[in-house]
Amino acid sequence: MTKDMTSGKPLKLILAFCLPMVCGNLFQQFYNMIDSIIVGQYVNVQAFSAVGSVGSVYFLVIGTATGVCSGFSIPIAQRFGAEDYSGMRKTVYNSILLSVAIALILTPLTVVFCKPLLNLMDTPSDLFDYAYSYIIIIFLGIPVTIFFNMLSSILRALGDSKTPLKYLLISSAINILLDLVFIIAFKLEAAGAAAATVISQLISGLLCFIYIKRNLPILSLDKDERIIDFSLMKEILAIGLPMAFQFSITACGSIILQTAVNSLGSSAVAATTASTKIQTVIVQPMETLGVTMATYGGQNLGAKKIDRIQIGIRQAFIVQMIYVIVISSVIFFFGESIARIFIKSDSADYVQIMLNVKHYLRVTCLFYPILGVLFLFRNLLQGLGFSAVTLLAGLVELISRCVISFGFVYRFGFNAVVYASPAAWSSAGILLVILYAIKMSGIKKTYLSKDSVT
Repeated sequence: MTKDMTSGKPLKLILAFCLPMVCGNLFQQFYNMIDSIIVGQYVNVQAFSAVGSVGSVYFLVIGTATGVCSGFSIPIAQRFGAEDYSGMRKTVYNSILLSVAIALILTPLTVVFCKPLLNLMDTPSDLFDYAYSYIIIIFLGIPVTIFFNMLSSILRALGDSKTPLKYLLISSAINILLDLVFIIAFKLEAAGAAAATVISQLISGLLCFIYIKRNLPILSLDKDERIIDFSLMKEILAIGLPMAFQFSITACGSIILQTAVNSLGSSAVAATTASTKIQTVIVQPMETLGVTMATYGGQNLGAKKIDRIQIGIRQAFIVQMIYVIVISSVIFFFGESIARIFIKSDSADYVQIMLNVKHYLRVTCLFYPILGVLFLFRNLLQGLGFSAVTLLAGLVELISRCVISFGFVYRFGFNAVVYASPAAWSSAGILLVILYAIKMSGIKKTYLSKDSVT
């Protein structure tokens, strides 16, 4: 089922598209959290910390892959909004070819450089084996990750956010079952959690593929549409690569910060891991609303309905702030209690770990309004085809984290870690609002001049 977002009430369309994705992303994060709970409770705090210590590395590669897929879907959404269905199918075909090429490049590179990167990050010796066994399996599963994300991005570009959700729920249940089997029954520890993740993603991808083949004739390629178009590939890459680089830049900042955290010892890693696990879940609705605006903006730009874009972003901003106020209150008062599900009470340095978690969550939740703005305007700019300019915001985030990692963590310890993300969000968020104002002004002038000519 496809959904045209160029007509009808903007807020209703945005929420109808966003809510299934929120459910899917939350459920995905839920089973990722189950991974961590099982590892933390049935293996040990070192295995839990190790999985968390490679989170930034995971985001570097997997985030880059998903960023590419999301970027590739934007010209698909724009052509769908313009009702250029033949051009849309050609774009889908060439996007898939590019995705295969990226998978073939990324997988061997990451596998070869996995150990050197963990060494470069100063991964604590008591965490190293757990971290390596986990991340090497994730890297081997990169083709699977790209397969699922490309197909789900295509469906979302056509306005269908419910189908990826349905299959994600199925694979999530399988992931939890495999966690129990691999970690508890087979004693595969962190490697078992990684294997469960890759297998469940493969199932999601296969289900999306079967659905597209059976139910979306609009994507059935004619012979003359099944051609390699280098000019079209160049256009697709012009949007996809900047989004991938943006993820890479953000992840590089996280890796640098994680390296600084690793230098503080296993207890600091455990506190950071528990805090970021909770934060990753609670910001999912904020991030998903941003992703929705990419599709909404792309379709309406293709349909040349500029006023709808501005109406949509204003209404999405109000929704975002309502959520932020509610969730920030919950985290401020109950964040520490939630974190206890990850760490055994008899773990070494348990009291200090929980104090650090409480401090981390209480400070960062105060900056969620800025993070919400960042998600909205970054994704909307990408949906409008300005992926390159959002790189600027990514660079600002990277610089902020580098300054804190190199200049403050060794001097102020864990307290500097706490303020690293808020500093990055603030600097990038302010820049994105300015960029949006400039680019939207240019779009309005362009389309007004076209209308006056016609």
